[in-house]
Amino acid sequence: LLDKSDKYDSRDVERLQQDDKWVENYLIWRHDVVDDTLKMIDESFQWRKEYTVNDLTESVLPKWLFENGSLFLHGYDKEGYKLFWFRVKHHIRDPKQQLEKKKLVAFWLEHYAKRDHGKPLTVVFDMAETGISHIDLDFVRFIVNCFTDYYPNFLTKIVIFEMPWIMNAAFKIVKGWLGPDAISMLKFTNKSDVQEYISGEYLPPHMGGTDSFKYSYPPLVDDDFQTPLCENGPITSEDEPESKEEIDADTKETGELNEEQNLNQKKMNSIEQFSKSEETDKTEFKPKNAKKALTTFKGPLLHISPAEELYFGSKETGEKKCLIVLTNVTKNIVAFKVRTTAPEKYRVKPSNSSCEPGTSLDIIVSLHGGFAASLQDRFLIMAAEMDQSSGAGIPELTQFWKEVPRTKVMEHRLRCHVVESSKPSSLTLKENAFNIPAKTNEDLHIQLTRLLQINKRLQEQIDRCLWFQQLSVVLSLLSVTVVAFCFYLVYTQRS
Repeated sequence: LLDKSDKYDSRDVERLQQDDKWVENYLIWRHDVVDDTLKMIDESFQWRKEYTVNDLTESVLPKWLFENGSLFLHGYDKEGYKLFWFRVKHHIRDPKQQLEKKKLVAFWLEHYAKRDHGKPLTVVFDMAETGISHIDLDFVRFIVNCFTDYYPNFLTKIVIFEMPWIMNAAFKIVKGWLGPDAISMLKFTNKSDVQEYISGEYLPPHMGGTDSFKYSYPPLVDDDFQTPLCENGPITSEDEPESKEEIDADTKETGELNEEQNLNQKKMNSIEQFSKSEETDKTEFKPKNAKKALTTFKGPLLHISPAEELYFGSKETGEKKCLIVLTNVTKNIVAFKVRTTAPEKYRVKPSNSSCEPGTSLDIIVSLHGGFAASLQDRFLIMAAEMDQSSGAGIPELTQFWKEVPRTKVMEHRLRCHVVESSKPSSLTLKENAFNIPAKTNEDLHIQLTRLLQINKRLQEQIDRCLWFQQLSVVLSLLSVTVVAFCFYLVYTQRS
């Protein structure tokens, strides 16, 4: 790679040296074959520099590309993976615009990869109402190549909706570009079976779904985060008994907190820039079953822990609370607020507040009423620096968020992970006490790959041992035969 360093963006080379996860993704995607992995890194790095991927922004691409609505990110599949939509009917083949359209693909993929830390995507080719004029094999091939050659371990499946019969021959060509792994990811669907992969809430009506989303630009399409969350959750009469039970449970838990939690509580109480109701929230103790984060996202304003996922339990495991720890790493007050894609489900305390310089603040996220966490649920933490003189009460915060420029707002997204467990409840509780998060599918994949490699090395060592053992047996037999023959010769000579 060093021989071609002039063909790479120095930022990519630096990231490769520092980001082990990125390297692992290349290895996983190339089945741990080192030569193939190096070839993919070489090709993808050259492509990234050619398309200036690290510098692709809204301002450098023509506005009409975004207004067209043929490519965008929206919604999630049933496994919780983000959907990358290609609305083929809005795409018109035009060689003069091809490079710009390809850069738009690269923009969206890079935008999402940086925002969600490389979480894989599901591609949806919506081919409803398409005809000959929309067929553009070069563009389709480019999209496929992005996932097979340039973005490692970034594709979960390709859902093709209502492919016209006239395009069967064209897609036979497309299959020829794909390896066996990618071919297995192709899912040809229509209205009757597309919900095997994507639930109706993220499908538009023409696909048999109920999603009322209509693409428009600006702004960029994003998750439909609602903000700020009501700190006590949605207020309805049926929720009141549940809220009382949760308050009683929280009160009971206060007697079981350890010394570390009490220290954190004192730290929280040192922040005095909130209204009376918020101060009341601060005096509540952290729930004992809120998982302590083991990973940290290090942003320019806040360090956020956990870095990527909030671990909730299924209905069987019963875990309904998670902890987010914010640490202000600036010399100013940092205002923050929390948004979610499912505001009816969650209570967040505090959800719209501020953090003093150099201090940490605990945010408790709890499921409200009888709701269960979903893989599709997302949280967005927004943060921005405030002037020391501006104050940090509710009126000041409200005015601050109206006036702060978007360019000065730090954003970080967290996804939900639902921990399924078939173990006895006693084992689950024991694991919770030690705050051991469940392994994700990606972690298990990596571990399995490593185990297979170790197993392969052990097998090779065993084979060598067996070979030496067999060789030793043969040599021993030869030695015994030679000695016996020598004794025989001596005996015959004496006779």
